[in-house]
Amino acid sequence: MSNALGKELLGKDVLNDIIGQNAIKEGLKSALLVGRNVVVVGPPGVGKTTLAKNVAKLLPESIVNNCSYHCDPKEPVCPECMGKKTKSVKVKGEEKFVRIQGSPDLTAEDLIGDIDPVKALKFGPLSIEAFTPGKLFKANNGVLFFDELNRCPEKLQNALLQVLEERTATIGSYDIDIKANFIFIATMNPEDTSTERLSDVLLDRFDVLYMSYPETLAIEKKIVKENGKEVKVEFPENLFTLAIDFVRRLRESDKLEKHPSVRASIGLYERAAANTFLRNAKKVTFEDLEKAVNSVLSHRIGLKPSVKYLEKPTDFIKEEFKDFISNYKELKEKQGSDVP
Repeated sequence: MSNALGKELLGKDVLNDIIGQNAIKEGLKSALLVGRNVVVVGPPGVGKTTLAKNVAKLLPESIVNNCSYHCDPKEPVCPECMGKKTKSVKVKGEEKFVRIQGSPDLTAEDLIGDIDPVKALKFGPLSIEAFTPGKLFKANNGVLFFDELNRCPEKLQNALLQVLEERTATIGSYDIDIKANFIFIATMNPEDTSTERLSDVLLDRFDVLYMSYPETLAIEKKIVKENGKEVKVEFPENLFTLAIDFVRRLRESDKLEKHPSVRASIGLYERAAANTFLRNAKKVTFEDLEKAVNSVLSHRIGLKPSVKYLEKPTDFIKEEFKDFISNYKELKEKQGSDVP
């Protein structure tokens, strides 16, 4: 797929669905230009999936066969198209985005495909026409996005080796090879403990890019405003800054092993506004924000062992917020009385 994206990658902000993250954008464009497989490593809620979908949008609109494999009409590769006339359809880039959710229950058949009993009765169990393609083939000429790659079992990892190296999968039941030409982008969450070890031979087939939380307070505020649900109340800028800054300060705490994501920032923004709306008021107050803090944040953090046996997450958040407010003198002095 290295030729599928060329001039589309040029330009400073072609991956503009993500705000900021310029370093990873440049790294991703570089890898895609030469057809590399990519793993994006980062905590939840930083936009890994959005970034992958943005890549699919860059794919030019194309004409493909109306088959399960999205074959190029000039070079059909699947049993549905070989030696047959197949109707062609026009598809946009985002329609060629196929997602696989990593899970211990995921099987090689989910990925590659399996024999369809109904088709087997019609065509015979040994006929290739009885084979129903998995998501790997459905991503042909598109983007295969594998979310949480390190949650899939070892057997599935082994099934990926050939296709990542050769862009061809061997269908064991028929002893034939079928091409699958796609851009492969996977993700991993370094904070997730419910994972499988990835083999060295699998990792050797990837370039790894590291993605973190929004670089600055200003960028995160912009992300929250663009992605948060709009509630028709006024949210004072000083309170909004305070809310997002508190989430960012929690990420720096040496007492946490699991940190609140950008979804926490969005949640705090939405819930404070919702509290205001429910009391039939027009302007968010500090009390509206304070009421939302524990509900939004306490389950999104993980205390280190040295801390979690001494206090609950709810108590930790309550004390941290209290200390944060008491030390927020500069905001209080500069931006008014909404901060006590």
